[in-house]
Amino acid sequence: MNAKAIRRNLYKVLRRTGVPKDRINEDASFRDELFADELDMNCFLFYLETRFDLNIQSDEVTQLTSVKSTIDYLQKHCA
Repeated sequence: MNAKAIRRNLYKVLRRTGVPKDRINEDASFRDELFADELDMNCFLFYLETRFDLNIQSDEVTQLTSVKSTIDYLQKHCA
């Protein structure tokens, strides 16, 4: 999957979890800028795994702290 498709699908996942379109940017932190709590993150991870057909391990979840870190993760695992 190319970088543009990864971004587009990630943004769709974020929108599906209730993140307003104007808040989504690569530098946005899930906790600080997008105000995601634990329940939001669980929902986000479910949609992310479903959309990208992934199984994200619990030790890898801590790497996903921002939109940019998630894009980086997806580029490594969706090649």
